[in-house]
Amino acid sequence: MADHIRIRKAPGKWTVRSGGAVLGESVNALELSEGDYPPVIYFPRADIAMAMLDRTDKTTHCPHKGDASYFSIVNRSSVFENAVWTYEAPFEAVAEIKDHLAFYVGDDVKVEQV
Repeated sequence: MADHIRIRKAPGKWTVRSGGAVLGESVNALELSEGDYPPVIYFPRADIAMAMLDRTDKTTHCPHKGDASYFSIVNRSSVFENAVWTYEAPFEAVAEIKDHLAFYVGDDVKVEQV
């Protein structure tokens, strides 16, 4: 693993909400710390309401994790474009995040420990 990336089981239960809806809750989330960036919570796909996500054409590349694909969050009143990312075939060094989703946190998307 890149020496500046650390992945561990996120302690406790985590939830993600958007537009007043709960997208998911998990006791199996992972916390990824990378360098000086704030830690990111990655939720198992099985714990997220995938029906509320639409895949987009956006992709990005991280030299330490691989190629990321994106989803928009679609709820009754709004769409949050490219608000979710995932590494569907991550590099071996970070293989734990495969089949997990991370969310851009802001006014419209909240990731919280409950």
